[in-house]
Amino acid sequence: MRVVVTDAEVTLADVLSLRLAIEDPLAEGTELVLRQRGTGVERDVVVGTPGARLGRSREATLAVSLAPLMLSAGRWDAYLRQGGTRVRLRSVDPGFSLDHLDAYALCRRTLAYRSYRTRNGFLALKIDQAQPAAEVRAVWFREGRFEVMGVLAFTGLDDDDSRHEARMQLRRGPAGARVAGNATVQGVRFHAAVSLVDVIAADPGAAAWEPTLEVEGVPSPLRLASRLDDVDGKRRRLHYPATQVDGVPIRPGYTSDDELRIEVGG
Repeated sequence: MRVVVTDAEVTLADVLSLRLAIEDPLAEGTELVLRQRGTGVERDVVVGTPGARLGRSREATLAVSLAPLMLSAGRWDAYLRQGGTRVRLRSVDPGFSLDHLDAYALCRRTLAYRSYRTRNGFLALKIDQAQPAAEVRAVWFREGRFEVMGVLAFTGLDDDDSRHEARMQLRRGPAGARVAGNATVQGVRFHAAVSLVDVIAADPGAAAWEPTLEVEGVPSPLRLASRLDDVDGKRRRLHYPATQVDGVPIRPGYTSDDELRIEVGG
């Protein structure tokens, strides 16, 4: 059974849509099997169609609703099982579109599903808990301020021209000093800034400051993170230029789970 995925996408309705290049029709009883890495847990769904025939294009399409499969967060590899044979699905589709990820993140969700091609060329799903967040797209220092811009993810706000009251807050540890800054939110686009002079005045000691964004209409403060792309492990891979304020070094960076922090001193 030779099968190659030529197009893969998780739609806005959480349906895994696949286009396959295949030699023979999918026989009745053929199953799509998803296997979770680490645990070995499997979920399967019948995709074969009785009496299916191929046209000259030798293509087939599948649409599988993911929510009923009760998949948990993690990475899931995809297989086809037919009779006693199971093959891992090869893929030639890189499975990445920043525009699609932005559109997908507009809705409130419990889980976020994403299809992708592994380094070895196979189809897989990445599933994350979908917590509302402020997705970082750019950070910089200017005139003694730290500034950040990006988009709101999984809040349910509309991507329109409406403005929402907002402010950014930097916090030094769970019970440490806090510094507030200005923020503007239009639709789901945000821009925020905070004075680094105020940060140092509040507490000049070496520490990591956690930024959050408070937005009208969103129940809880939003963590600033960067997850809607194909770059994992930003703590190691993404490094921003540092600056100094009154001789104190300051550098933005990411935690191991891709949340933004401002490193002061040290």
